[in-house]
Amino acid sequence: MVDRGASALSLPDDWPAHPDPILALNRMGSFDWDLDAGTFQMDALAHEIFDVRPDEFDGRPESLSPRVPPTEGRRLDAHVSQAIKDGSENYGAYFRVRRRDGTLRWTHTQGYIRRDETGRPRRIIGIVRDATEELGEAEARREQAAQDEARRQQTNVVQITTAALAHAHTVQDVIDVLKDTHGVTHLGAKSLVMGLVEAGRIRLVAEGPAGSFVPGTLVTRIDEQYPMSEAVRTLAPRFIESPEEFAERYPLLWPHITDLEITSAAYLPLIAQARPIGAIGLLYNDRQGFSSEDRNVLVALGSSIAQSLQRAMFYEQEKDLAQGLQQAMLPRSIPSVPGADIAVRYRSGSLGRDIGGDWYDVIPLPGGRVGAVIGDVQGHDTHAAAVMGQLRIVLRAYAAEGHTPATVMARASVFLHELDTERFATCLYAEVDLSTGVMQVVRAGHIDPLVRDTDGSCRRLPVEGGLPLGLSALFGRLEYPVNTLELDPGQTLLLCTDGLVEQPGIDLDDGMQTLRALISTGPDDVRDLADRLIDVAEERGGEDDVALLLMRRLGLDAQRPGGRLQQHVGPGDPEALAEARHMIRAAVRAWGAREKADEIELIADELITNALMHTEGSAIVTLRVLTGLDRRLRVEVEDASSALPRRREAGESGVSGRGLLLVDRLADVWGVEARGGGKCVWCEFLVPDRE
Repeated sequence: MVDRGASALSLPDDWPAHPDPILALNRMGSFDWDLDAGTFQMDALAHEIFDVRPDEFDGRPESLSPRVPPTEGRRLDAHVSQAIKDGSENYGAYFRVRRRDGTLRWTHTQGYIRRDETGRPRRIIGIVRDATEELGEAEARREQAAQDEARRQQTNVVQITTAALAHAHTVQDVIDVLKDTHGVTHLGAKSLVMGLVEAGRIRLVAEGPAGSFVPGTLVTRIDEQYPMSEAVRTLAPRFIESPEEFAERYPLLWPHITDLEITSAAYLPLIAQARPIGAIGLLYNDRQGFSSEDRNVLVALGSSIAQSLQRAMFYEQEKDLAQGLQQAMLPRSIPSVPGADIAVRYRSGSLGRDIGGDWYDVIPLPGGRVGAVIGDVQGHDTHAAAVMGQLRIVLRAYAAEGHTPATVMARASVFLHELDTERFATCLYAEVDLSTGVMQVVRAGHIDPLVRDTDGSCRRLPVEGGLPLGLSALFGRLEYPVNTLELDPGQTLLLCTDGLVEQPGIDLDDGMQTLRALISTGPDDVRDLADRLIDVAEERGGEDDVALLLMRRLGLDAQRPGGRLQQHVGPGDPEALAEARHMIRAAVRAWGAREKADEIELIADELITNALMHTEGSAIVTLRVLTGLDRRLRVEVEDASSALPRRREAGESGVSGRGLLLVDRLADVWGVEARGGGKCVWCEFLVPDRE
């Protein structure tokens, strides 16, 4: 406390032997502080106020330090220094003096600063007086206010800690909140310990500060003589109010914590749904006993911690269950596919116990082909994971049965629609002939695939698509367009779910551009590249799951001979017919029959056109390489009509009637086979062996 209202003071010439009578009458002592010489003279009453005898005071201000507590001395020095620095003529301050019997007495001082003609301070003449009675009542009020403030701060700490615990998802999150500077350390605790009940024992999960761990207490029985065990056993808090009480009640523990200089402790049971889940101990080294308000605050804190712990334990249990379910739904392993280097990765989102329906799959197919699937079921829960598992299985089954990619997607959509669910799913299915590189892609509401070229550049493959699975069946739009592309040796196909692309505040195109840049600058090895992309997704965080599939087509020397391609062509679908022609042309050239490419394309086109003109349904075109004594390329066109074709001469117009004549003249061998309710017209061409 500072009083800048002191007035000028003059001392008698025979001072200090004869003090000023007016000062003496008012029980005021006086002093003369020579700043140049560093001497500090006091009269008899000033000696009495400081409780210092004249024969034990050497006239230097620092000799009064035994009577002025350090904090009081520093505060007083700061006031005097500030008055000298800012040019003040006087100052005033209250401070406490510790007398010989140890009691503290309030003292008031006023000083008058005398300066020379240059303004430099030379002397301070002042008075000191006992102000204990004057400040006694005010001090009591301040003490009460301090206690009220302390209680308010304790209550505030409970509120702050409770608010922080509301964001804790795991047990470790709860521990971190408690050990944080905004946690229970604000209650003045020297250290804390916390244990959880597991199988009739208490396992220590947190202790601090470092180095305060007591050997043998990592796991303790509930029936042992420890305060935490007793709190759990009785479901009641244990307040220990003195070192003597601690030593008497808990002789097993006390010898190990004497170095912490503990003066009191509070052990609180953590109770959730009427059962103990653990206990927490707060140890103090600066207090004796607990008031009723202190106990109420600590009990409230224990209740808040218990609720957060129970929520965290439920959260971790559900998260483990959900992750286990999701992992069970994904493929246990990815098959080794000759002619391709494949890497898959999966990352769970940051929603914790919520899981998504993202999935991937690799399906080996006959004839050197492989199916690559990526998909995402709507929602983030166990139901989404269950639907994902069923979809993955049926997609694999339909593909393995030999259906075309469009048929695989259509049947999967019908299957999802007929399930007892309102969920839909996006999906992309790519069927790749690794011997030719011809790739047929069907997209159901999913994001486009990407391709990384041999020079490291990455491009997006815009492919025409249909509605997501489930919705296409609901609205009767099951005709999925098939996109025929080529994957050259050394190129890498990348399929992913939107969790790898979408970022808060960034649209899809920008996200794809960012992903392309990451792929372009990434390592060549597909596994290393997959790791890098998942690491980036991990760094971003995000609530969505990420599924990723990378497939690099190896060089021709690493591929198997043979191959098979299939294309669905619907009636009145010129685009599908054009795609079929493109597929045939690319496959024939890739299979080493470039010199017969025009003939094979012409024959296939004639057979497809006949099937579309003379039947009411669609046509399925299949190309395959047959190896044996010689190497042949076989073209099959299947339709739903059982009527067999017949060869006839061209009509007068010269337009119709040429199909089978061309087949007979250009193909090495041809024929017709019955296929269930329909038929298959096929022809074969001898082609040279591949070098």
